[in-house]
Amino acid sequence: MTEFIRINRRLFLARLGKGTMALAVLGACGDDGSQGTTTAQGSTTAQATTTAAPSTPATTDVANYLRVNLGFVSAYIIVRGTEAGVVDTGVFGSEGAIEGALGAADLTWANVGHVILTHHHPDHAGSIAAVLNAASAATGYIGNADLDNVDTPRQLQAVNDGDEVFGLTVIHTPGHTAGHISLFDAAAGVLVAGDAINGAGGGVVGPNPDFSEDHTQALASVGKLVGSSFETIYFGHGEPVMSGGSALITQLVRDY
Repeated sequence: MTEFIRINRRLFLARLGKGTMALAVLGACGDDGSQGTTTAQGSTTAQATTTAAPSTPATTDVANYLRVNLGFVSAYIIVRGTEAGVVDTGVFGSEGAIEGALGAADLTWANVGHVILTHHHPDHAGSIAAVLNAASAATGYIGNADLDNVDTPRQLQAVNDGDEVFGLTVIHTPGHTAGHISLFDAAAGVLVAGDAINGAGGGVVGPNPDFSEDHTQALASVGKLVGSSFETIYFGHGEPVMSGGSALITQLVRDY
């Protein structure tokens, strides 16, 4: 089941009043990113349920974050004013859920200027071709070492440690894949971690050794997340942490 986390209370209540929430039941996803049958109920085509969570008020400088929960993996939409960025695209066929989340925020693909992949695995990059085709004006980005592992309708831009994209600082966190990146939004106090770490039980756990290309390196990369100040962590897998994010990662590294 997918889920949409609102950006702010006023937007959520407005959409609720218009009756635009949708419900979808997704079939089980396999390790290869395949999906089962989807059935939907509601007034939009989004494969998403909508629930509320606190975030940062919208301005042109401080971003709002939308979570598109695709079941076992999540994509994210970042909104600054009338421009949006998409972080990760889910498994193949996830573009409808992303489009629905954009629509719930009164945005369209024309508002999307940036599409960022945290890494090349098919549960995160499975819909990159469809998303870039739909968001025809958007620039796509991926970590430099993962650039040759994704097929796209137009060339992605390689990013490296310390680069900035759409107000986000790139943190190269290799190990899960060689080019894995996390994204730090200092203004909003948000870390988008990709698969560098995972959410579990309301907290943070380390990278999954079963899916890390180099698990020793992946563990070392968690240490690169220490020192930045953020409250919120959005994961590729697991429920977001909405407060105390920096402290949780610091404790995780101490416990290794």
